[in-house]
Amino acid sequence: MKIALDPYMFRSTPLLELPGLVAELGYEYLELSPREDFMPFFLMHRCDDATVKAFKKALDAAGVKVSSNLPLYRWSGPDEDERQAAVRYWKRAIEITVQLECTVRNSEFNGRPEQASRSEAKFWKSIEELLPVFEREGVELRLEPHPDDFVEDGLVAVDMIRGINSPSVSFLYCAPHTFHMGGNMVEIMEYAGDLMTHLHLADAFDHTASSGLRYITNPPGNTVRVHQHLDIGQGEVRWDLFFQTLKKLDFGAKAENIMTSCVFAWEDRARESTLFMRESIDKYTSGW
Repeated sequence: MKIALDPYMFRSTPLLELPGLVAELGYEYLELSPREDFMPFFLMHRCDDATVKAFKKALDAAGVKVSSNLPLYRWSGPDEDERQAAVRYWKRAIEITVQLECTVRNSEFNGRPEQASRSEAKFWKSIEELLPVFEREGVELRLEPHPDDFVEDGLVAVDMIRGINSPSVSFLYCAPHTFHMGGNMVEIMEYAGDLMTHLHLADAFDHTASSGLRYITNPPGNTVRVHQHLDIGQGEVRWDLFFQTLKKLDFGAKAENIMTSCVFAWEDRARESTLFMRESIDKYTSGW
């Protein structure tokens, strides 16, 4: 199992200095999330081959590897022009991933929950175009349900991935989305079984608590989604049960599996938060 850092809280760090910082913080792997100067959210990359080569050289010098590359594109959005653009972005992003000697891309279902059937149709259309590229390039795709995507429920996400029916596609369980996925953490993880190859670690509060009044938004009944990416122990994810279930599933024994520290909430104490997360992960997995 690889333990990685999503360095989003350090995105103002110059790209070529990022690998050294990741190593300094105690991580051998990084999960490359969107950056405005490399692969921005929902847009085409902002880097040429020379930049990719320079970044790879900086990674090698720091002894850090890219465990996975996380793009976010509107490949399931109901707008066909945006979907076609997203497929183009995906193809170039896969090329960059290969140049970085990385074999894993992870992403979200995207789309719109209020247009779920239309978004699903767009998703399958994109999958039909992209899956041959993934398989040809030897790159895996790991998908997570996300609040405000057309797939939010964890069990539904697992079934969708099974429907893709490819060994190149598997399931990512994102702990801070636990309460949007249905709150049935153990059931989802056990239902996924070996299909669960990737984890995002951060804490969150249960927005459904207090009769749904934990968070009050106005006007009543609006469709806003609220979740956090906090340090372990700051929210209500049941971490003892989380790691017990992973041990039961033998998650840590599989070299291809990835566990990513994925805290976004504390840019004012990013270094402290990141070091704490590494220590917490080591504590929970030390018995494995």
